[in-house]
Amino acid sequence: MTRPRRVVSVSLGSSRRDHRAVLTLDGVEVEVARRGVDGDVDAAARLIAELDGQVDAIGLGGLDVHLWIGDDHYVVRDGLRLLGAAQATPVVDGSLLKRVLEPMAVRWLAAHGPVELAGLPVLMVSALDRFGMAEALTEAGCRVVYGDLMFLAGIPYPITSLPELRKMARRLAGEMTRLPIRLLYPTGTDQERPPEARHPEAYAAAGLVAGDFHLIRRFLPPRLDRKAVLTNTTTGEDRADLAARGARWLFTTTPLLDGRSFGTNVLEAALVAVLGRRPEELRPEDIEGLLRSIGYRPAVVDLPAGRPPAGRAAPGPMPGDGGRP
Repeated sequence: MTRPRRVVSVSLGSSRRDHRAVLTLDGVEVEVARRGVDGDVDAAARLIAELDGQVDAIGLGGLDVHLWIGDDHYVVRDGLRLLGAAQATPVVDGSLLKRVLEPMAVRWLAAHGPVELAGLPVLMVSALDRFGMAEALTEAGCRVVYGDLMFLAGIPYPITSLPELRKMARRLAGEMTRLPIRLLYPTGTDQERPPEARHPEAYAAAGLVAGDFHLIRRFLPPRLDRKAVLTNTTTGEDRADLAARGARWLFTTTPLLDGRSFGTNVLEAALVAVLGRRPEELRPEDIEGLLRSIGYRPAVVDLPAGRPPAGRAAPGPMPGDGGRP
């Protein structure tokens, strides 16, 4: 019998969001757990060192260490220290999985989801950390506004094309990645503060709001009537909040486990643990092959009903494995 694997996500986020679940990947049982350190980078480094050699893989949550904008690669300084805090156990930030998983999720939604993506106006609150999603939404025919300058830099300028986004990244990403993570992304108790609506007109114009959930939530307007949200990690409380604001659909790129969706760092760590290979040995095609073998698809939640819908969003083959049902 194959030995069960154990994976821990060390997150800079709030410890209130800690969770455990057991999943099966390629026939292997994996216990996954999240442990938040409430924004304390030093505490995260200590916890990673404590877990070193005790678990099969460690996920690093609450920040992206590696940012890929097309072929351009940027590294977040705070993250490098944490990746190096373990000597024996592999530590991953989910960036490789994200580059594969999120485009796959968009392609599946374009083929099977309850919302027609072609022509849909989309607001990506931040695209620099999800360039693969940004590319896939454009390929699906969406009309995308990239809000990186509006929401992260306080510059009221919407970016409306991928070439313009790449140009902005080349100018700013190098400097941004040298900043402390707390200046770029909500960590610890900042994740629990009430949303402060910013650029509500951009939310109002969108049929789909996409990107990291903590950044989406940070700037939420009071109402999201009939809108869809495409994001990553959510809890039952998050889904209730979106439903209360009138949102219609929630799509999470990671599947729901025990009532919540885990981050890509958790699933990448689980994949590394199951495959038994060092992260630097993995290629995008290895990840995609395993995801297809387990029948990956994004989670689709009918928010007013509080459950997956029937109909067009019912499970179907991944695009490339037979197209629309």
